Amino acid sequence: MTKQIELTLKNIHVTIEGKEIIRGVTFDAHRGEIIAIMGPNGSGKSSLANGIMGHPSYTVTGEALLEGEDILALPADKRSKKGLFLSFQYPVEISGVSVANFLRTAMNAHRGDDHKIKIMEFNKLLHEQMELLHIPKEFATRYLNEGFSGGEKKKMEILQMAMLKPKVAILDETDSGLDIDALQKVCESINILKEKNPDMTLIIITHYQRMLNYVHPDRLLILINGTIVAEGGNELISEIEKDGYKKFKG
Repeated sequence: MTKQIELTLKNIHVTIEGKEIIRGVTFDAHRGEIIAIMGPNGSGKSSLANGIMGHPSYTVTGEALLEGEDILALPADKRSKKGLFLSFQYPVEISGVSVANFLRTAMNAHRGDDHKIKIMEFNKLLHEQMELLHIPKEFATRYLNEGFSGGEKKKMEILQMAMLKPKVAILDETDSGLDIDALQKVCESINILKEKNPDMTLIIITHYQRMLNYVHPDRLLILINGTIVAEGGNELISEIEKDGYKKFKG
């Protein structure tokens, strides 16, 4: 039985400072599906992610439907509350704000004033998720990303996903800047979280195939110069690993 469509993009165009970066992207993401979007540097992958999430620097036209509701008119925070999540390529450091306080604030922003999570309930949930993702409990009291390694910063993004439980999570070049050991650990966390939340839809954006050796997508889309030029499965990953993107550049 075909799963429900969670996210639909129809003829999405993304422009920044008058320059069109994304030129008519259309695809559906089904509930629980893992989709990988690959393409060389400069192909528009991150612009697509930021445009969908509602970054104010980007102008987006077309339709982006989350569970059938067009979200393009909504600001980024409301898109987040609807169940959209973007994991950043370069997570920011926030000095003076602990990991625990940041996550509790994020959860309460999603819940609203009438449904704020109680501190004991929050601490129990946080410790459960940190244990699940193999994150040392002392990280909860450290300032967010301050002094963290690249892999630790990316695992904080995965922890945020675990706490917020989005419907659709976009991982923008999560593998960027990670050595192979750190990448394996981050991908292990993603796989653990996905196993515990099978209905969560993941869109993985990358230009290397190496991350997809650990997190296996159901479908692969190739983005070149702002348009999707190919769609397929593992055979496309093998082609890119062997010959790069030259075949798809036309």
